[in-house]
Amino acid sequence: MPKKRKLQPYAFDLADSEIRRERQIARDLRESQWWKRRLAKGVCHYCGRSTPPKELTMDHIVPVSRGGKSTKGNVVPACKDCNTAKKQLLPMEWQQYLKRFDQPLD
Repeated sequence: MPKKRKLQPYAFDLADSEIRRERQIARDLRESQWWKRRLAKGVCHYCGRSTPPKELTMDHIVPVSRGGKSTKGNVVPACKDCNTAKKQLLPMEWQQYLKRFDQPLD
């Protein structure tokens, strides 16, 4: 009888080397003028709160662990509260999560 494969929690089964590569690309992107201008606006992508640029973090809209890439179209500035709460959720899962509380993050 063949062995059953264990179900993976995410759509992508990424090798450690791929994850390390994407993290390095994200570190390089953080040093770019494009990213520094995004931070300078001082606004969280998710809750829209004004946040000091030094307190904003880089969030992957589609997390690297779920197949997302470190590209300009997939990273946004997020306050630590939103980034921590979002974890590894996809945009549609994050929206469903927020609707459960029926209130914006404060």
